[in-house]
Amino acid sequence: MQSIATAPYELTRLSPSDMISTARAFADRMAARRSVRDFSSAPVPLEVIDQAVRAASTAPSGANLQPWRFVVMTDRDRKRQLRYAAEAEEREFYARRASPDWLDAVAPMGTDWQKPFLETAPVVIVVFEVHQGPSSPKPYYAKESVGIAVGLLIAALHHAGLATLTHTPVPMRFLNEVCDRPPEERAFAVMPVGYPAEDATVPDLVRKSLSEVLVRR
Repeated sequence: MQSIATAPYELTRLSPSDMISTARAFADRMAARRSVRDFSSAPVPLEVIDQAVRAASTAPSGANLQPWRFVVMTDRDRKRQLRYAAEAEEREFYARRASPDWLDAVAPMGTDWQKPFLETAPVVIVVFEVHQGPSSPKPYYAKESVGIAVGLLIAALHHAGLATLTHTPVPMRFLNEVCDRPPEERAFAVMPVGYPAEDATVPDLVRKSLSEVLVRR
């Protein structure tokens, strides 16, 4: 098997103080991020979406197979179709499939089967895992790889001044039809993107402190 070509790696080396200030500024900016469910319908620059997807696609992946697909939806009719299909699945989920523990956990958030943000937000990104198919090889660690890419996507969009929500309807196979994707692609997450509505509110959540999540050994 032929080895992959290599190239010199250049990383800008900062002073310790600059490293700390840069890391702190990024953490502070991300600390202001919240999941938004009330979106303005105002359009957003699509170049921002393109560049955020570009950033997401730099994520590490198993064997560098990059098993992701980002479907950017802006068509009003298609977004409406997505909303109705998602609400049908969510209505069934909340009524019959969701466990009591799950319903209790999300009750304080006020979430239910209604998903108007899928139609209101100017952009909806549906992220797919790409599995083995006619023109795609078998991936390795697909879910982990795509999860990392979605994390970068969220960070890139927030850094650019846009709000997001990570929506994961159950099940998600209907998204292949809505997005015209082949069966070897499996939906991972649905992300409405845009500006918050003027009257948007978010839960006043308290995140765990650094001491609660960081362990040194």
